[in-house]
Amino acid sequence: MHPDHAALPYRPNVGAVLFNRAGEVLVARRADLPNAEGAPGGWQMPQGGIDDDEDPRGAVLRELAEEIGTDRAAIIGEHPEWLTYDLPAELIGRALGGRYRGQRQRWFALRFLGEDADIRLDLDPHPEFDAWRWAPLAELPELAVPFKRDIYIVLAASFAPFARPHLA
Repeated sequence: MHPDHAALPYRPNVGAVLFNRAGEVLVARRADLPNAEGAPGGWQMPQGGIDDDEDPRGAVLRELAEEIGTDRAAIIGEHPEWLTYDLPAELIGRALGGRYRGQRQRWFALRFLGEDADIRLDLDPHPEFDAWRWAPLAELPELAVPFKRDIYIVLAASFAPFARPHLA
C-alpha cells in the first residue's frame, strides 16, 4: 500500500448474514464484476455504510431494504467485534468514493422472515447485484473476493450456530 493510503480512514459499515429457514445464507453477485458462472469472488453478502448518527442495527435493516429490496428480517446475532479489511492497492482512490483505505464492519446474523419472492434486486435504479442465491455458510470464504476472505472465514465460524434449519 502506498504510504499516503495508510493515513486514510476506514469507512464505517454494517454487514448482513441473512439465514433462510433451511439455515443457508443469502449471497448476491456484484453487478460490477465479471460474471462468469461459478467464478469465485463475485459473490458477497449485503453490506453498506453507516450514516452519521445511525445505529448499526438500524443500518443493517436499511441496507437490506436498499440492496435486496426487503427488510423482512430479524436480528438473531451479532459478531462481538468490529472487523476491518483493506482494499487492494489497485482499488484505493477508486472504490468507496476514493476516501477510504477499506472498511470497518459490524456484522449481524439475521433470520429471513419472508419468502424468496420478497427479495427484489430490481427495486434500486442502480442495483448493486444482478443475481442472488442461498448458499451453505461454510462456502462463504471461497465465494468472497480475496481481500474479504478473512472476514468471511471469521463470520462462518462466528455464526455457525445459526446455520441449521429453523422451523418457526
